[in-house]
Amino acid sequence: MAFGPYFLLASLEGLVTAAVLALTALGLSLVFGVMRVVNVAHGEFFMLGAVLAWAVSTAFAGHPSVGFVAALFVAPLVVGGAALLSERLVLRRLGYDPEATIVATIGILYIIQQLALTFYGADARPVQAPFNVRIQLPWFGYSGYKLFVIVAAIVLILAAWFVLTRTKIGLVMRATQYDRETAQAFGIPVDRVYAGVFALGAMLAAVAAVLIVPIQQAHYLMGRDPLLLSFIVVIIGGLGSLRGTVIAALLIGLSDGIISVFFSPTLAKMLATGLVAMVLVFRPQGLFGVPAR
Repeated sequence: MAFGPYFLLASLEGLVTAAVLALTALGLSLVFGVMRVVNVAHGEFFMLGAVLAWAVSTAFAGHPSVGFVAALFVAPLVVGGAALLSERLVLRRLGYDPEATIVATIGILYIIQQLALTFYGADARPVQAPFNVRIQLPWFGYSGYKLFVIVAAIVLILAAWFVLTRTKIGLVMRATQYDRETAQAFGIPVDRVYAGVFALGAMLAAVAAVLIVPIQQAHYLMGRDPLLLSFIVVIIGGLGSLRGTVIAALLIGLSDGIISVFFSPTLAKMLATGLVAMVLVFRPQGLFGVPAR
């Protein structure tokens, strides 16, 4: 068996996984980093984005790219609105208490899941890719859409980095993250920052779902794996660390793709779980996280 073609294919598939995972985990990491809230419903916001992508894309006749572009705008906005409503009606009333918000987001998880089951159904449904182009690489041709997913994720992550590090919005978010009371004393509307961050985290998950749903089918139970993998990524990379999230997503995505091809998917999951355990024991704040003060 030739090693080169299989390794290249496994690496590309791993990069697609890493790209989607980085976007999803970035939303989870951002919410915890700023709000100190563990959003257990994050995977259901991902699922809702995929379901809405199917609904919007099927509503548009003509070329699939029209429905896809519409879904790329509509799904994150609707999911962000749902997250904003959840934050105002539930999390804010709980005072963002860490223990209470975990229980509350579990409740939000089941509400979104059951609503999707009621109105969308239990069937997995495909979404047509906006274009079907194969890019010729050494040894084989590869899906142009999958390469687009990788590039789109890179662009969005760079945009998030720019907003967080080079704009006034990012400065306000960082100030709120470091010291909520001091930020409030300087006139920063902390509740509005929290609402925006929670909505933004859900929107990032929805964008990731819209990108991946032409590759995977939309299903009302599809939020479970992204949630678990996102937790693995943010634990390894460090909660609240953008750099750590991206590096950990690359590590998990590439290892999953390569190990799954040459060995087995089960071994890939076992190694990821073992890595999480080692990080929790030897560096609880994650590889790039800041130790708790």
